Amino acid sequence: MKDTIIEKMYEWSRKPYQKYFKKNEPWQIDKSKLLDYPEDTLGLDLGKFLYKNHFDIQPKLEDHDIIHVLTNTGTSVLEEIGMQYYLLGNGKRSLYLFLVTLTGIIFYPTKINYFFSQYQRGNLALPFHYLDFSKMLFIPISSIQNTFKIQNYEN
Repeated sequence: MKDTIIEKMYEWSRKPYQKYFKKNEPWQIDKSKLLDYPEDTLGLDLGKFLYKNHFDIQPKLEDHDIIHVLTNTGTSVLEEIGMQYYLLGNGKRSLYLFLVTLTGIIFYPTKINYFFSQYQRGNLALPFHYLDFSKMLFIPISSIQNTFKIQNYEN
């Protein structure tokens, strides 16, 4: 029930967030073209992630799925909230992030240790949340993870 409420909150807020808060241009890429990228690149891994989870590219929100790929974070409601804690630890600040992290504490107070561990993971990595990932799709994912000290998380 909690997950359903949070999923509905996301659906209601996504469109206004895309329109009024996200200032970046949508990526000019087709989901199917990502599967043509070379092996072990960020582009190919993004394509595999999208297909595996039956997701489409969401204009102006492409970076969100990239963070999933780089951090090996799952897509359950709890993992989505955990990823926001990761980004908070990595230095990202936004109203949306603060609302999601607050919602996480309210709806999942018993998961505070999980949220704190995600925060710590993000804090250990060098800041990367601000990068223009659209220009990094041909880079091997392991190079990005090693450069920014992104620890692979086993779900």
